[in-house]
Amino acid sequence: MKLSLLVLVFSVANTLAAPPGDDPDVDSTLRRPTISAFRVTDRIRIDGVLDEGEWKREPISGFTQKNPTEGAPPSFRTDVWVLYDDEAVYVGAKLHDPNPDSIVSRIGRRDADLNADWFYVGIDSYHDRRTGYFFGVYASGSVNDGTLYNDEWDDNSWDGIWEAETQINADGWTAEMKIPYSQLRFPTQEAYTWGINFVRQIERLNEEDYFVMVPKKESGWVSRFADLTGIVNISPPARVEFLPYVVSGLHRTSDFTEGDPFHDGSSLTGNVGGDLKLGLGSNLTLNATINPDFGQVEVDPAVVNLSQFETFYEEKRPFFVEGSNLFDFGYGGANNNWGFNSGNPTFFYSRRIGRSPRGSEQHDGFVDYPDGTTILGAGKLTGKIGENWSLAALSAVTQREYATVQTDDGTRYEDVVEPLASYNILRSQKEFDNGRQGLGFLGTAAVRNLNEPYLENQFNSSGLAAGIDGWTNIDPDRTYVITGWAAVSGISGSAARMVDIQRSPLHYYQRPDAGHVTLDSSRTSLSGYAGRVAINKQKGNFKLNTAFGWVSPGFDVNDMGFLFRTDNINMHLVLGYRWYDPDGFFRSKGFNAATFRNYDFGGNKVDEGYYLFYDGTFMNYWGVSGNLAYYPATLDRNATRGGPLMMNTNRYSAYIEGWTDSRSVVSYGLGIGPGRSESGGYRVSPYAWITVRPSPGVQVRFTPQFARDVTIAQWVSNREDPTATATYGSRHVFGKIDQRELSASVRLDWTFSPKFSLQIYVQPLIAVGTYSDFKELRSPRSYSFNRYGQDNGSTISYDESAGEYTVDPDGAGSAVPFTFSNPDFNFKSLRGNAVLRWEFLPGSTAFLVWTHSNYNVDHPGTFDFGRDFGDLFNNENFEDVFLIKIAYWIHP
Repeated sequence: MKLSLLVLVFSVANTLAAPPGDDPDVDSTLRRPTISAFRVTDRIRIDGVLDEGEWKREPISGFTQKNPTEGAPPSFRTDVWVLYDDEAVYVGAKLHDPNPDSIVSRIGRRDADLNADWFYVGIDSYHDRRTGYFFGVYASGSVNDGTLYNDEWDDNSWDGIWEAETQINADGWTAEMKIPYSQLRFPTQEAYTWGINFVRQIERLNEEDYFVMVPKKESGWVSRFADLTGIVNISPPARVEFLPYVVSGLHRTSDFTEGDPFHDGSSLTGNVGGDLKLGLGSNLTLNATINPDFGQVEVDPAVVNLSQFETFYEEKRPFFVEGSNLFDFGYGGANNNWGFNSGNPTFFYSRRIGRSPRGSEQHDGFVDYPDGTTILGAGKLTGKIGENWSLAALSAVTQREYATVQTDDGTRYEDVVEPLASYNILRSQKEFDNGRQGLGFLGTAAVRNLNEPYLENQFNSSGLAAGIDGWTNIDPDRTYVITGWAAVSGISGSAARMVDIQRSPLHYYQRPDAGHVTLDSSRTSLSGYAGRVAINKQKGNFKLNTAFGWVSPGFDVNDMGFLFRTDNINMHLVLGYRWYDPDGFFRSKGFNAATFRNYDFGGNKVDEGYYLFYDGTFMNYWGVSGNLAYYPATLDRNATRGGPLMMNTNRYSAYIEGWTDSRSVVSYGLGIGPGRSESGGYRVSPYAWITVRPSPGVQVRFTPQFARDVTIAQWVSNREDPTATATYGSRHVFGKIDQRELSASVRLDWTFSPKFSLQIYVQPLIAVGTYSDFKELRSPRSYSFNRYGQDNGSTISYDESAGEYTVDPDGAGSAVPFTFSNPDFNFKSLRGNAVLRWEFLPGSTAFLVWTHSNYNVDHPGTFDFGRDFGDLFNNENFEDVFLIKIAYWIHP
């Protein structure tokens, strides 16, 4: 019903947005320049010199300044040429500069974001006015590339195989690019028209010059590109690439005990595998990987998570990162999407594939437990199946993983701890009327082979989801757009597994005061629905974004995706204004006022907030941003971890940060985020960052932060007690926590040349939590407590040797005393890695990697910086991995 309603909304809006007589193939509101490419017969040598005769033709010029002065002529002239032959398109640029010694030339590895002079070309080879590729080169010769999508968005995860060289000379600098057709996607035609645009950055002036400049008040990017004509009699080449790899490594760890038959603290590893890229016709590409290895990726940061929700980690593995935007769902058509605790699901969270096994071994003894789940193979099909109709599909199979257990009598068992599984996603989207409307669908399926009875209570047998999404502009000049999506989900498993799912933090069906959900112990499946409809103002000074969304209690996509909130009806409104023109004090400034509200499906208001956001850039390119927030008291369904609703109190928070001009050799920023609640809790979190660039190829960034967070009622434990009739037969234990967290990230990027670099990342973390003032919830839907040792005749004592508290909740009453462990903690972690990367041939790379991690948990509940900092380097609990990996690019 909800899917049909969404389609009806878009159909009506589409009719209103397209007045009779409009030509669907022409966007009459845009006027685009047309430029020509010229065929060359002689070989173009890519050296950055531009000395071939073909570069002497009349250049493309007429750039317009966007920053710092919109609409002004550029400070320096830029000349561009576009050539082509049967193999590639060539772009040459002469970037005039009367002071070449002032050109900012910095070196960085591929896709590095450098504060330096650069030149950029965007190509819409499908000519769909929505998607494309970008190729950028810095004055130093370092490169940046990626894909363009949703008209205005970009993704630099794609790495094409192309060439670029630069030269700094007496007249400025020059750039020369060769972009093979094998790296672009386009259908076969006799004559081609592509979209194209050029951008130049003059770093010392903070100036951006565009061939086609989109005013700051307007929207669009790819849809504004110039038309490139003149390319004729070429054919998309056969696209076959193979990237085999070999890797060898040494693993050292302290995680073993005397007499362990499986581990002695070190092990040698080796592996082989490969990636395949195959063009299927001119429009589709198949990417496949066999036994992939991701040892060169950066380690995840350490976190201390006291909530009931899973921590979201960013995907860093190249196979899954590249083209991940193709699987985005629900965001197309709009250039701005706001969300306030809405619980919007991520339907494809690729970290589910190949994660650490989650099953438990079935025997006691020494255990050889696998570190991760092996990905046997994965394939990804992307491209277009018709005009403006995109397709993206991915399928991956992960290996059945075993934990080997040796019991005291020497018997060995192979216990399955992760079943054989298949992960699949299909995404397709059709755009209409030059991108004014779009309609798409998505389907996901995770299927597991539970070949052992004990696996049935640990894993879902399957998880399925399907949805549609789309957008439509509701006025002829594309100022307003409606976007929306709707989806359904279903998971299956044994009755015991479904009980665990219903009781999990995502659902909490066992809540005793929730009349709209009921825990069903006979259930072998769970289904739900979700959706969202939003309106966004795409351009102009005045800003508007509003949305209404819902996630039903039974909705669950966590077999393939990431979802942290269900049973939620969310709505928000954002109004703002932005000044784009300098006023002598600010170059630009703006503010947004916003409010949101959440209800559960039982009609209880469970969240509410009011915000004022502000930001500004001063005339000297320093900046400031921040917000003020107020959260009125509402009910909280999560505080008691499956118990009754609990009231929270009014809360207030803010943050403000400022930063210096990022062009400086030394740039820095400072911020602070204070907050408090009327319960007496508070938070203060100062932070800073500093970036130092001592030479063109070296950058060091240091980001320290400290947080002091005092929470008056932090959940500790739930205890069943039939005498606790006021709280439905359970005692919900809370404590005051004083948490201090000191952390930092240190990054060193040392680039010796655009193809040879060293990256070092280090993250120290000290997190200390001290609990006190233990208590239990007195009554549902309140923020009132019985304090142990003070109220209701209760007593509390602590046994230091056992590390346990003993509570008698009613003294001489009939309640049975209970115990709980001391929840104090002191967690210290030091993580880091170093990656030496050498691209020894185009597309072929060698890596030398060292990854280190260690942790320490001594002195729980007490914070002493000197002592705890010293504990960071205590190697009692450590892990080191050294590896070398070589990947070689093979192509016809």
